[in-house]
This record gives sequence, structure tokens and C-alpha cells, in this order.
Amino acid sequence: MDLEWMAWTVPTATFFAVIALILVAMTLAEIRWPSVPRRGLIPMVTTRGDRLFLSLMLAAFIHLGFVYATDMEALWLPLGVSAALGILILRFG
Repeated sequence: MDLEWMAWTVPTATFFAVIALILVAMTLAEIRWPSVPRRGLIPMVTTRGDRLFLSLMLAAFIHLGFVYATDMEALWLPLGVSAALGILILRFG
């Protein structure tokens, strides 16, 4: 896969491809099963898209905090924490 035209690395391209696939999946899920606004763990009424946005923002802040607080280059730990919290927010948020 030639990504040199934009100076992307494979992890960066993978990240954006996964985000694009998540957005496509959420769009198809919204068409098939329209979301109902509800109140869960988050103290406000949210839809499925709102919870996705909040979980992506939380993942970004977790990763930025991890990069700031440690000198580790492997981001598997914040990825796992972000995924677990994202699933929690999407399911119960």
C-alpha cells in the first residue's frame, strides 16, 4: 500500500480507516434501527451518535494524557482502556 503521497504511516491510515468504518456502520445502524434518545450513565439525554462522539473524544483525551504522562511509545494500554470505556459508554451511556 503506497501512502507516501500524503506522508502517512500505516498506523495513521489504519486509524482513519477504522474511524470511517465506524461512521459507516453507525449510519447503517441508524437507518436500520433508528436510535431513541435516552438517559443512561451520562446525565443528559443522548442518542447513539452522541455517545459515539463522546467515546471518541474520551479516547482522544486518554491517549493524549498517556502520551503526556509517560514516555512509553506503545499505545496498547490506552487503546484497551479507551475501547473498554467506549463500549461502556455506547452500551450504558
